[in-house]
Amino acid sequence: MARKGKIVYVCQNCGAEYSKWQGKCPQCNEWNSLVEEVRVERTGKGRKSLARSPLSPKSLPVRLQEISSRDTQRIPSGIDEFDRVVGGGILPSAVVLIAGEPGIGKSTLMLQTACQYCQRVKDKPVLYVSGEESLGQLRLRAQRLNIDADNLYLLAETDVDDIIAHCTKLQPLVLIVDSIQTVYTTELDAIPGSIIQLKECGSRLLRMAKEYSIPLFLIGHVTKAGVVAGPRLLEHLVDAVIYFEGDSQLAYRILRVIKNRFGPADEVGVFEMKPEGLIPVEHPTGIFIEQRAQGTAGSIIAPAMEGSRTMLVEIQALTSYNGGFGAPRRSTSGVDHRRVALIIAVLEKRCGYRLFDQDIFVNIAGGIRVDEPAIDVPISLAIVSSFRNLPIEYDMIAIGEVGLAGELRPVRHIDRRLSEARRLGFKKCVIARHQSGAGEFESSLRILRASTLAEAIELCGLAL
Repeated sequence: MARKGKIVYVCQNCGAEYSKWQGKCPQCNEWNSLVEEVRVERTGKGRKSLARSPLSPKSLPVRLQEISSRDTQRIPSGIDEFDRVVGGGILPSAVVLIAGEPGIGKSTLMLQTACQYCQRVKDKPVLYVSGEESLGQLRLRAQRLNIDADNLYLLAETDVDDIIAHCTKLQPLVLIVDSIQTVYTTELDAIPGSIIQLKECGSRLLRMAKEYSIPLFLIGHVTKAGVVAGPRLLEHLVDAVIYFEGDSQLAYRILRVIKNRFGPADEVGVFEMKPEGLIPVEHPTGIFIEQRAQGTAGSIIAPAMEGSRTMLVEIQALTSYNGGFGAPRRSTSGVDHRRVALIIAVLEKRCGYRLFDQDIFVNIAGGIRVDEPAIDVPISLAIVSSFRNLPIEYDMIAIGEVGLAGELRPVRHIDRRLSEARRLGFKKCVIARHQSGAGEFESSLRILRASTLAEAIELCGLAL
């Protein structure tokens, strides 16, 4: 069987292929992302013609009524926040990709989860494959986390064929691969972590998990842009994509679902990093507002929906005169900077605030990220509060979306937001005038309704 090698240059950001090297990928405009790879192609008699090959399917179609319900029974881990994110437990043959920045706690969480699976199902092994740590290092990590399970098997291996061979022989309850970027196959002349290796190794592990009904967890690294390293094909292959978020300098970590074929795709789990590992936070609704200072301008509380739970977060804003020289700075943390730019434009055009010479910084305290339009009004009020140097009342919250015309729009789940705010002791709330579902709270909360952003600013005592 003859083989012929072909040199191609593959972008490590988008997966585009080129015949020659270029400094900038024309597809995604990323610089210095092209890597040389050698593609081995089968030639001559080794290549089979699909048109002439007989049809010999390895599988047969099955009627819906004949499928056993045992294939849909979830396996809970016992970690409530983790099970909440994956939809109540992992399904047999499900493939889950867990991604996050280095040092955020991915390996720690998965080792703790593996131990929980071992304790709940003691008659089946759990296999943890590490391509980054030796067995001795894994043992030290397990001792630090007080993990000791007889049916937990550790394997330091990076060859995908050897991993599959061990897995098919052991038939574990759960397989964990840490990380997918270190796994490779010797049949390809490419380095581990390259586009072609990720595609091939990910596909092989996926087929093995589906064939033997073994739940598979893949740990993945993220790029500086905050997305999983490698092509988006890896995210399309798996059943669920979970991002581990948070600041490594802070105590709290957020487990956020981006994709889930078998459960809610917007759920979050909250953990606290401690010396003994990641501890689930059972009631995280108020933990991000505990350190809020009273009487400070540029601060307001907003009830944000994260999946099925309401979390109260503190939105902080700071405006500072830049001297009138150069373009003003616009910096955000935990919120989309494009949304903040839109709000600033509305404040200037519809409300008459001169912010063109102001450096503006917006932050969500605690390291959490919120991506929903219901925090538009709180961001606006925080910016105006800092600009006027007038504090917002300590027991006031705000909810609402801001349109380009400066109007306030209703948001969903207003009852859950107001209920949680009332439980935590807040007395006043600014909402859109046409917001429905808030009538039942008017006896316990002072509901301030506004049609426009200018009216909301006036209700808070911040008008010019």
